[in-house]
Amino acid sequence: MRGITHYEPGESVESYLLIKSATKSIAVNGNPYLTLILQDKSGDIEAKLWDAKEETAKQYQPQTIVKVAGEIQNYRGRMQLKIRQIRPAGPQDGKQISEFIETAPLDQTEMADTINQFIFDMKNPNVQRITRFLLNKYHSEFLEYPAATKNHHEFVSGLAYHVVSMLQLAKSIADLYPSLDRDLLYAGVILHDLGKVIELSGPISTAYTVEGNLLGHITIMVNEIGKAAEELQIEGEEVMILKHLVLSHHGKAEWGSPKPPMVKEAEILHYIDNIDAKMNMLDRVLERTKPGEFTERVFALDNRSFYKPNFSS
Repeated sequence: MRGITHYEPGESVESYLLIKSATKSIAVNGNPYLTLILQDKSGDIEAKLWDAKEETAKQYQPQTIVKVAGEIQNYRGRMQLKIRQIRPAGPQDGKQISEFIETAPLDQTEMADTINQFIFDMKNPNVQRITRFLLNKYHSEFLEYPAATKNHHEFVSGLAYHVVSMLQLAKSIADLYPSLDRDLLYAGVILHDLGKVIELSGPISTAYTVEGNLLGHITIMVNEIGKAAEELQIEGEEVMILKHLVLSHHGKAEWGSPKPPMVKEAEILHYIDNIDAKMNMLDRVLERTKPGEFTERVFALDNRSFYKPNFSS
């Protein structure tokens, strides 16, 4: 069965989908409506449910499986599902949430083994102990959570997959530039987004927690590094540098970074994070685009469309 992201504008759809999120709004005529993000294993699509009174809104909450009929349309450069019919799925439909959840392409055990090997290879005992301590503290959440609610690696185990990809990229860059401190770079990769296990609600229908909204994953992780160092009785400049790596990994204040990178490894960490996030976005949107055509607009990439060349090497 085709995934929801593999339909083209003008095609009819009749399928079971999972509500990833449901946002209430008021139309210009004063009537309430819901903006639904519907998903299956291929990804997600936006749909509007008009005239959504209170009773209707209660029926269509996140983590609800629905049967939908409608048409795919291109709305301002993005695919959207125009709903013709919709109903919540019941026991008679025989559907499970797991059937609709997108997951990382690597097994959790394989990813954990890879990350543990990078930690094992660290030479600085302070950096190694803090990194291992925090990864062990949030081990199960780290392996299950997405890296974001949208844009990149927003699937089950996306956070660990993002880290594994970044570690491999970091190793290649460190091989090319041996003056880089591998311990700091690898620790920065592993810890930079670990605060998202507190910032986000979980792997399914992911939303921001109260702490996520009020503090954010950067502040959360800086506090966690401080607490870990205190518990492990570690003092020294390494603790401050690890905090700086997390504080600066977004690169600029306008991108949510409290400090710009001021250590060489922090600068490289920012680029590695950016490369992996953007490649994930591009791979996913190009995967559902035919050769010789442009992708839908990618909001996180300056709302640009990308062309998929009509030849192969």
